[in-house]
Amino acid sequence: MPSRRPLRRPATIGVVVAAALAGGLLTATQSASAAGTRIHDIQGSTRISPLAGKQVSGVPGTVTAVRAFGSSRGFWVQDPHPDDDPATSEAVFVFTGKQTPEVSVGDAITFAGTVSEYYPGGKDAGSQSVTEITGATWKTLSTGNPLPAAFRLNPASVPNRYAPDAGGKSIESLPLHPSSYALDRYESLEGMRVSVSDAPVVGPTSQYHELWVTAEPKHNRTARGGTLYRSYADPNGGRIKVASLIPFSQRPFPVADVGDRLTGTTAGPLDYDGFGGYALQATELGTLADHSAAPETTRKQKPDELAVATYNVENLSPATPQAKFDRLAKALVHNLSTPDVVALEEVQDDSGPTDDGTVTAGDTLTKLTDAIKAAGGPAYAWRQIDPVNDQDGGQPGGNIRVAFLFNPARVSFTDVKGGDATTPVKVVADHGRATLSASPGRIAPTDPAWKTSRKPLVGQFSLKSRPGSRVFVIANHFNSKGGDQGLDSRFQPPARSSETQRTAQAKLVNAFVKDLLAKDPKAEVVVAGDLNDYPFSPALKDLTAGGVLTDLVNGLPAAERYGYVYNGNSQVLDHILTSRQLSRPDYDIVHLNAEYADQASDHDPQVLRIRP
Repeated sequence: MPSRRPLRRPATIGVVVAAALAGGLLTATQSASAAGTRIHDIQGSTRISPLAGKQVSGVPGTVTAVRAFGSSRGFWVQDPHPDDDPATSEAVFVFTGKQTPEVSVGDAITFAGTVSEYYPGGKDAGSQSVTEITGATWKTLSTGNPLPAAFRLNPASVPNRYAPDAGGKSIESLPLHPSSYALDRYESLEGMRVSVSDAPVVGPTSQYHELWVTAEPKHNRTARGGTLYRSYADPNGGRIKVASLIPFSQRPFPVADVGDRLTGTTAGPLDYDGFGGYALQATELGTLADHSAAPETTRKQKPDELAVATYNVENLSPATPQAKFDRLAKALVHNLSTPDVVALEEVQDDSGPTDDGTVTAGDTLTKLTDAIKAAGGPAYAWRQIDPVNDQDGGQPGGNIRVAFLFNPARVSFTDVKGGDATTPVKVVADHGRATLSASPGRIAPTDPAWKTSRKPLVGQFSLKSRPGSRVFVIANHFNSKGGDQGLDSRFQPPARSSETQRTAQAKLVNAFVKDLLAKDPKAEVVVAGDLNDYPFSPALKDLTAGGVLTDLVNGLPAAERYGYVYNGNSQVLDHILTSRQLSRPDYDIVHLNAEYADQASDHDPQVLRIRP
């Protein structure tokens, strides 16, 4: 079996101990016993078992699936004789740690053990819990029994509303309403056999052999077959992660792209983990049908147009395989049609993730620009500012930063000395126009808003076919969403703690743009980069405050507003914004990475064409 992402803490068979408690179990074993209990009594009608911490015995059910690999081995058992309460699940996971359980699918058993609530990643991670049986023993009564029918997940069975609103508090104690909320529906099916039919793929296969499908094919559908994340109010409850319990030697996991389809039936027990929430652990996999769209190519700019692109190149360093440099170069030359200016994000230093004090990135950028020339592109020049070591976040040791590439055959860069890692760039009045105290320069680099985060880089460009033109480009990479509670969190609505820093960053960039416009109301400004937030977010509201910038993604048809796919949601994290003077921009998100299992980066690049 190929290696997979660790699903749980290491554990051994036996009684619950203090070490297991630290790993995420809710309560220690209590002496009370509940003999003759059924599985629906264990699961109860809320997210927490009413028997958590207690011993149960003589619980009947049929083994429906076995996980025989990794550190989270065990099996699912389901009662073939359910009660009439739709809120109570009829199945439970029996956890055996690293020991492969000696059971087979179709075994009718009775089991005993301790009822536990396991929180993936620990309780502080904010996830929901999995009701499971630990320290289990069981007795096989018969073999080869039929399995309970799988519950069909489809638009009729998955509610449109996602989760109850608890004002940001836990929903664990609330009664489940599976006909009202998608999260309640899934919780009421925890461990039970579920199925999807002819399921569209909305999240590509990952390195962990997982993909995402939707049980609601028509809901918020993108132009290329994904599921669009349009607002905090609608996280798209039809999304389901699919993993496989079938040995890969028997059935290789499908390598799927967004827009493909798993035809026929995909079925298995419904699990929950800390990497996206509810997951269908397939014992039956549909057949992959290739319906994904081809990678896109944008048009080439006209002679009097300036093309500005943004591209997150995902931890690029000299240690990166040459094949990735070649793919990035090919995309820049062919799919993006050789932009005049490129704002790059996640350019690492010359030693990559080795934390040896290196901060320069000349080798990284030379390797990229050489690859571009080899792909038939121009001899790009670059500008960037080395950060202070280990102060800008990202992969430890990598010193990621933003940088500019530009084609000197078509544009000139206005170099003004004085820019360094800690000196803030200022806007300078220049005979009724605006210029910079340093070009390139960093915006407010010592402000607390940029702690362990990339600082924006601003540069002044001129299109050679338009003498006297001045275009100020600000490259950005705002702080990540790390630390935010997941959409599937037990806290609803989930907290977005990282948002505070991004809104502070957005206000600083907004203030800088306002200063440019105060010196020159007709200043032509392009703000580009990975802002790590959505068009409807508070950060984008603060960045565009006062009408000084227009977020161009909002001008696209709704079904095309995405360039990143996360947990089956097609969404916007990268943006290009323009000042009022640039009134007729031509803007394109070039879909060539995010929807595909085979990616050069996890972000799609974007291109803007303007006439300065």
